[in-house]
Amino acid sequence: MSHEEQEPKPVTPNTHNQSWLERIFESALWQSRFFVLLAVIFSMLGGIALFIVASVDIWEVVVMVFQTYVNHIHPDHFHENIVSGLIGAVDLYLMAIVMFIFGFGLYELFISEIDIAKGGASRILEIHSLDQLKDKLAKVIVMVLVVSFFKRVLHTPYEGAIEMLYFAGSILALSVGLYFLHKGGEH
Repeated sequence: MSHEEQEPKPVTPNTHNQSWLERIFESALWQSRFFVLLAVIFSMLGGIALFIVASVDIWEVVVMVFQTYVNHIHPDHFHENIVSGLIGAVDLYLMAIVMFIFGFGLYELFISEIDIAKGGASRILEIHSLDQLKDKLAKVIVMVLVVSFFKRVLHTPYEGAIEMLYFAGSILALSVGLYFLHKGGEH
């Protein structure tokens, strides 16, 4: 192997000029990053809890639909209640995804890369900087807000033309915002 093809030597910290107190302090400071594991663990638990709650909500909607059609009853606002329940569950699933992305991102940024995820086809959970984590979280949070908006819109009574105009304007504003969010993202 020629001199130009040799691998670079690993950089080792220069500890010769450090005092013992400085080495102990820096070691303790570096090890304190493991407190991030608390946020990682509880983010995962929160995400799992949200997945369970959303799944139970969907199950309740399915049971309600089944009972309605078996008993040949069609209550008032039946379709709005079904759609609202499903949209609420989607909202909870999205919030669970926020918790998972946050937990995975913190782990990769402060503790270690997740080696088992390297061979996977999806790179959505790979986070290499705080800006990447922030961008991924912001996009999912915006989607949570959009879904929450549509859930609230289902139960809003419209009594005049000005209210319908506000409704149309809010949909236009959401569409423009989503367009710019998508346009600014990495593809």
